[in-house]
Amino acid sequence: MIRPHRLITPLARTDVRNLRAGDVVYLTGTVYAAREQAHMRLLDDLDKGLPPPFDLQGAVIYYVGPSPMTPDRPIGAAGPSSASRMDPFAERLHSLGVLGTIGKGRRSPAVRQALIDHKAIYLGATGGAGALLSLRIRQATPIAYLDLGPEAVHMLVVEDFPLVVLYDSQGGDLHANADLNAALSS
Repeated sequence: MIRPHRLITPLARTDVRNLRAGDVVYLTGTVYAAREQAHMRLLDDLDKGLPPPFDLQGAVIYYVGPSPMTPDRPIGAAGPSSASRMDPFAERLHSLGVLGTIGKGRRSPAVRQALIDHKAIYLGATGGAGALLSLRIRQATPIAYLDLGPEAVHMLVVEDFPLVVLYDSQGGDLHANADLNAALSS
């Protein structure tokens, strides 16, 4: 059975603990858009003792390179990137307090274990629906590494952003279940 949840960022561990693979999440609040280059820069800055550009505790990072804003909206298309490209950075960010990531596709076994170890979740956004997803983004502000252009860290304010739990904090994996109906009824 699909269980819908309405969550507000920053996430709390109790929010994450209650989610299971296959659950639908409508997320409201602030998420941070970042991809590979921003992840590399963020971790390099942390290694140098510099503060992160946003509070990592309970944070949700959306793997997206948003397109430029349109006349009527604060952002253009905002579809998810393939999450596996951020796998080398995920465990460390989860260890620093990030509780959720949003992308598309499968994650490595190391990332799945990090989600269990750090009680975090991986949420899926619908690939190919970037224009539709952008309708749920109310504000988009670049906040760090502006020289990276679309790869810069953007603060996105979202309202009822539609997601599905792909990997939960208990080891549940929506991808592992070949029978989608069975996954949704568990």
